[in-house]
Amino acid sequence: MVSSKVRFGILISFVTISGFSQGMLLPLLAIILEQNGVSSSVNGLHATGLYIGVLLASPFMEKPLQKLGYKPIILIGGFLVVASLAFFPIWQALWFWFILRLLVGIGDHMLHFATQTWITSTAPPERRGRIIAYYGLFFSLGFSLGPTMTRLLTIHESLPFIVAATLCFIVWSLMFFVRNEFVNTNDGIETVEMKSSIGRFIKTGKIAWVALLAPFAYGILEASLHGIFPIYGLRIGHDVNLISLVIPFFSLASLITQIPLGIASDKIGRKRMLLLVITCGILIFFIGALLEDSVVWIFVTFAGAGMFLGSLYSLGVSYMADLLPKALLPAGNIMCGIAFSLGSITGPFLGGKFIELFPNTSFFYVIIALLLIVMLAIASKKETVDVMRAS
Repeated sequence: MVSSKVRFGILISFVTISGFSQGMLLPLLAIILEQNGVSSSVNGLHATGLYIGVLLASPFMEKPLQKLGYKPIILIGGFLVVASLAFFPIWQALWFWFILRLLVGIGDHMLHFATQTWITSTAPPERRGRIIAYYGLFFSLGFSLGPTMTRLLTIHESLPFIVAATLCFIVWSLMFFVRNEFVNTNDGIETVEMKSSIGRFIKTGKIAWVALLAPFAYGILEASLHGIFPIYGLRIGHDVNLISLVIPFFSLASLITQIPLGIASDKIGRKRMLLLVITCGILIFFIGALLEDSVVWIFVTFAGAGMFLGSLYSLGVSYMADLLPKALLPAGNIMCGIAFSLGSITGPFLGGKFIELFPNTSFFYVIIALLLIVMLAIASKKETVDVMRAS
């Protein structure tokens, strides 16, 4: 069996391939369905299948992880992703593809949940920010590379699915060389209310609610920038080719700063780092709102926002792990995934409503309002050592 360092590399490769499959499916299926004459509204609803799969699977993840350990959950999740990607070319029916999206969402969430919990449970507190930053970095890398698969459509419509399924299978097979481990629940703090899954979720929410706001905000931000800004950008006169170039800058710029921000959060604390990056994000979007007619400033806005706010998810996960005892980390990681998915679902709706109700107001102001709310909530969190963690 492999060493702990090699195991970490394999877990990170799963994170990368998960981001890759998500980043590929969103634009790829949208393009194919558009070419087949599917309406934009149905196309948009169809895209929610992946996130609905995440929400459907979330309540049932914790118990199997505790009984089976990390490895079986990752293998099952990886198999669902590989099999679903391989089945896309077999039959092109709208309802069939929606089911496959659901299965990819379930499989991806199993991968995320198990790898994220394994990493957060084994990361030493003094290096947790750096280690989890690698998690965010490689997911963003995979998500950024995923859309490049759309170019293979010019060769054959099935080729992107075949290539993606093959890559996922290669990474999936590496898991057989990793020794299984189980969740550490022996920290002496289990109470009656924590013996049930609902009790653990309630307890987790009470302790770490503030940390969950960062993944939620990141979900809204990423989904609305990818799904609503293209509509707004066209309305204010920007070229469609420009928009297709500027959107990836958010994810690409986050690759530069994920690790430095993670290391800095280990030194100055997660709360201070979250407040710092959100404040910078607000300033960047405010300047962007004033200068949104400038092509250069649109690029600067997306790149600057990515450099700071692209780490919201990983910083939120690190903050959650700081606040919770190890017995509650599985529930905490599930709730981070739920928060991100809820943000991803509600973001495009809120953004679409905003530009519909306020057509003459910059779309960036709704993002600024969201970030202000999250910043105030995090600032209100008292810096106290949790009673459960200290016992």
